[in-house]
Amino acid sequence: MSKKFKGFQPDEALRHPDMHKPVSRRDMLAQGFRAGIGTVVGGSLLALAGNKSYADLSADIAALRTGYCDIPDAGGGKIPFICFDLAGGANFAGSNVLVGGRGGQLDFLSTAGYSKQGLPGDMVPSITNPDTNTNDFVDTRLGLAFHSDSALLRGITERAVTAMATTNGAVIAARSENDTGNNPHNPMYGINKAGAFGDLLALVGSRSSDSGGNSMAPAAMIDAAVRPTKVDRRSDVTGLVDTGDLVGLLSQQETVGVMESMYRISDKKIQKLDTGLNTAEREAVEKTLRCSYVKAAHLANKFGNPAALDPAEDLDLVGPDGVFTALEFATDGEFQKTASIAKLVIEGYAGAGTVTMGGYDYHTGDRATGERRDLRAGRCIGAVLEYAAKKGKPVMIYVCSDGSVFSNGMLDNSMDGAGKGVWTGDNQQTASAFFLVYNPGSRPQLRTNPDGSNNQQIGYMRASGDVETASSPCANNVNLLVETVVLNYMALHGQEGDFATANYFPSQGLGNASARDLLTSFEPIVSGTIPN
Repeated sequence: MSKKFKGFQPDEALRHPDMHKPVSRRDMLAQGFRAGIGTVVGGSLLALAGNKSYADLSADIAALRTGYCDIPDAGGGKIPFICFDLAGGANFAGSNVLVGGRGGQLDFLSTAGYSKQGLPGDMVPSITNPDTNTNDFVDTRLGLAFHSDSALLRGITERAVTAMATTNGAVIAARSENDTGNNPHNPMYGINKAGAFGDLLALVGSRSSDSGGNSMAPAAMIDAAVRPTKVDRRSDVTGLVDTGDLVGLLSQQETVGVMESMYRISDKKIQKLDTGLNTAEREAVEKTLRCSYVKAAHLANKFGNPAALDPAEDLDLVGPDGVFTALEFATDGEFQKTASIAKLVIEGYAGAGTVTMGGYDYHTGDRATGERRDLRAGRCIGAVLEYAAKKGKPVMIYVCSDGSVFSNGMLDNSMDGAGKGVWTGDNQQTASAFFLVYNPGSRPQLRTNPDGSNNQQIGYMRASGDVETASSPCANNVNLLVETVVLNYMALHGQEGDFATANYFPSQGLGNASARDLLTSFEPIVSGTIPN
């Protein structure tokens, strides 16, 4: 008698006869053979010494910081943005987030369509009493409608205890290729173009790639000057401001004084520099050189104690009242990775970040494996929402994956399988992406279209459970999916009218202003920047 297969645990690599042998780093990540590996950002002249509180910049240097160099004190003042890139082709539609027909999330699909998306006939969502809006298997506690037995939802609500009440979201029906990093899903450069950057870094990501994630960024958006810095563990964060050489030698005030003196000495040399450039080019070079020294002094002034960056020292993040326990942070690499990036982005040290989680190519002939991994991803997403709530900051979270999976209707009746359809293989037709927005003051409000509808669901699915590729500009174009996400990010700041202008995305493919309105989900939650 053969031994009953119990599926894979969240940190096990996926080995199954239906899967090819991993031959690339991308394959290894998708199948969970490769976890995140951190590298310490090397020492630089931004050394910070001592444990004293802020020193004061000299008046002349302070004036240069805010005027000539335009170095802000709290990043770009934009809403923190974090992308969760689930490598391998995770399921979102149906079994996690509901994606319906033309009428939106609650325009339910056929029983066969839901079976394809992993839901047996006795678990399909429905409205049982239209008069009282009573429904089965529909959960709207996050604003966005999830299947009530969604593993992602369980993880999110387990952590986002207080954040849940003022969170809302939208889902986008959009197909993408299976098991490939070539899908340009990553919006980091677009988010930066929209104004997001931090005190220390513009962007961060848990992978050492041009996008900082598993999936690529749209080629037209890439700006090499703001390539994401790799961060996937605690030491990467604390290493950002630790040179070691000056520690213990100088007080913070003395360190700031050294940086200011270096600026003044260098400025005299810059004035004598013969570059052979024309006036405009020379002024640009001189400004870059001067402002690099001003920024060094500013950072030394602001980050007097490297421990201020340490995610493990933030009690809102790690500890008895934190979103992760100390044991979880110490023993689970995905939790430590999420905490490290959340610390940098929510606190404004980086403008946006990507958390890549591997092992989501989970068509292993069971359902339990995918449920366990979805649950952990949900816990990480929920932890970011709750951390933002503890800090009183809004946040936008975008969740994507390269392709998706389907079920042939066979059920997994194990405890973790919960009687749902086993994931049989890859299927890009059932793919989707979604985003969640937390606002400290009140739940983000959906925009109302002229016909009275809203855009909580962008695009739609056929009754068969497949994406209707003509349902929106981004339904069959991943580049335009990213543009849609960036458009919605700008709309949260009330700046969607600037999207197609010369300073932002003049070559955008989403159509005119009226067409873009149909792709915009929420009313603004801030006006331009986050108020202090």
